[in-house]
Amino acid sequence: MVELADVQAARELLRGVTHTTPVQASRALSDRVGGPVLLKCENLQRTGSFKLRGAYVRIARLSPEQHATGVVAASAGNHAQGVALAASLLGTRSTVFMPVSAPIPKVQATKAYGAEVRHAGHTVDEALVAAREFEAQTGAVLIHPFDHHDVVAGQGTAGLEVLEQCPDVRTVVVCTGGGGLVAGIAVAVKALRPDVEVVAVQASGAAAFPPSLAAGHPVPHPGMVTMADGIAVGRPGDLTFRLVRDLVDRVVTVDEDEISRGLLLCLERAKLVVEPAGAAAVAAVLARPRDFTPPVVAVVSGGNVDPLLLAKVIHHGLVAAGRYLSLVVTIPDRPGELARLLAVLATTRVNVLDVEHRRSGTGLHVDEVEVAVQLETRGRDDSDAVVAALAGASYAVRR
Repeated sequence: MVELADVQAARELLRGVTHTTPVQASRALSDRVGGPVLLKCENLQRTGSFKLRGAYVRIARLSPEQHATGVVAASAGNHAQGVALAASLLGTRSTVFMPVSAPIPKVQATKAYGAEVRHAGHTVDEALVAAREFEAQTGAVLIHPFDHHDVVAGQGTAGLEVLEQCPDVRTVVVCTGGGGLVAGIAVAVKALRPDVEVVAVQASGAAAFPPSLAAGHPVPHPGMVTMADGIAVGRPGDLTFRLVRDLVDRVVTVDEDEISRGLLLCLERAKLVVEPAGAAAVAAVLARPRDFTPPVVAVVSGGNVDPLLLAKVIHHGLVAAGRYLSLVVTIPDRPGELARLLAVLATTRVNVLDVEHRRSGTGLHVDEVEVAVQLETRGRDDSDAVVAALAGASYAVRR
């Protein structure tokens, strides 16, 4: 098992290597929770996530013979970058297996930090199989993304920082995939402040911990369906399972809409670029604010997001927040009716993004047409007001 002394020793190894990342108050979340909420910004760590902490500690403790052989890892991106940079800093050769769907910016960054990248499988678990085969063939040391004593101890250094930066913290909320980060933070926090609640957050489409905890042992998740690739891990580690079982107070899940809204809040209100996995803790607090006792620290675990994915998630988050509204309105097929419809919309002060005129559709009379409109609103209340205004003008409307 991992103990406080291990985390403290890891911190000494990391001095001058990793940043003490800042905590940032979130007024938007504080207002909802009814007390202080702070964001622990691991997205501002070197390599853009917390992963350097554990990777460096693990590689730094290898023997000279192991350093000469090199290391191998499997990752969707953040652990890959952490291993690549740690190996480069320590003069060790690294090979990283990444899923074929790994985001291009993460692949490029991993290469830039000095690793040889190989693609294998469609998930981190499949890439890990390839990494283990490479380990057996070459003797390279496998740097597991979460299920190793040194990795967990390294990640736990973030927990020491949380307690120093927010001494009166009552709840620490941590995004969770395989469990390395939340396990390490729980080791540090529970040893020094057993009264603090530690909450793990998983994506509902990749939540392997709840069934594993119910079964009493790690259970593989039947499928990974989430945009949060950084926490899409199909099976908890043996070590991290025991630590989460013994030290973490509860595990909660967030769906894709909630992750999107959490990411959007980080971007708009906190001015933080965050990847979907990194926004999971924020998403949980945003979705169920009264479930967390303040002061709350939500760990923002990473910011390595593909710009194309970011654009999609922002759009998804705006839809989930009710700020994009798609309507189909039936109007008479005669001159001036489209202008009249747009005039009604103008009174609601929405922004019309797109208009599509349809002359054929199920249930349309010969003298009717459908108009599909895409609107930008200020939120759900505005969206409801738009629908009410159209209904008041005798239009047949469906969302």
